[in-house]
Amino acid sequence: MMELSLAIVACWGFECYGLIETVRQNCALECSIMQIPEGQNLLRCGHLLRMKSAAVAALAFLFVAQCSLAEARAVDEPEANPGRPTVSTPATITPVGYLQFETGFLGAWHSPEFSSRESVNEVLKFAVSRRFEFLTAVEPFVHYQRSGEQPENGTGEVFLGVQGIVHHGEGANPTIAVSYFRRIYDGGVPELDLGSARNSLLLLASADVKGFHYDANAFFNEVIDSGVHRAQFAQTLSISHPLGHGFTLSGELWHFTQPFLTSHAVGNLWALGYAARKNLVLDGGFNRGLTGTSTRWEVFVGFTYLLPYRLLGR
Repeated sequence: MMELSLAIVACWGFECYGLIETVRQNCALECSIMQIPEGQNLLRCGHLLRMKSAAVAALAFLFVAQCSLAEARAVDEPEANPGRPTVSTPATITPVGYLQFETGFLGAWHSPEFSSRESVNEVLKFAVSRRFEFLTAVEPFVHYQRSGEQPENGTGEVFLGVQGIVHHGEGANPTIAVSYFRRIYDGGVPELDLGSARNSLLLLASADVKGFHYDANAFFNEVIDSGVHRAQFAQTLSISHPLGHGFTLSGELWHFTQPFLTSHAVGNLWALGYAARKNLVLDGGFNRGLTGTSTRWEVFVGFTYLLPYRLLGR
């Protein structure tokens, strides 16, 4: 990219020299046509030459500046690190100092706590160093209907969390991380088959193997119902593969214990992602519950957007 820019600038330099020389010759011709008196000829022609040469030089400067800015954007443009739409969370974190938004809509049908549920969800991520990232997850609007009851609206839960990288991997050598989430608000709306943990500890691993990327998570949760505390365990595995032209296909298997139902929730998720830009990824897909106490169907659509302005450090 740098060599190409320098070559273009050099070509423009030669062209500008030719334009300036043409301007000088035209100035002399214009002075002759205008029959400027001999005493003023040199002064006025020199002034005209300086004005037109300055205009040509300004155009050349603007072109060079535009090339430099375009190159800087190509080099410095941050890249989003989507955690949605899979249940699995990547062990890798977002670029340091940049704020990432993960926004989506989720529709679900036929679950132990509801007959239908539609919600808007948002996850914010902000990495303060190469090893630590802060997260918050919110569900600001939920429309739901319990079996045999009227539809209602409500607000979901709010979680705060932190993720730390234990080992930075590369290629097939996995990145290993741990994260912790704490629920700070519960809106009391019906939950998905995964349940809702008050405290959650995750062990995460991510790597690339033979053209495939995987994210694997192990969950250790504390769930509460009517004042009774139980441990919940879960495992997820998401595998993705690029299809070309910015598209990526992801498939996932996940499992959560359901301690208050003495059962298990298991699901199979499929999603298609499209990288519209380095910092903007669109996604959509569905999840199919595989047990009688799993949410039977879920569909989702959303996007991940990394704000292209560094808010911390340089």
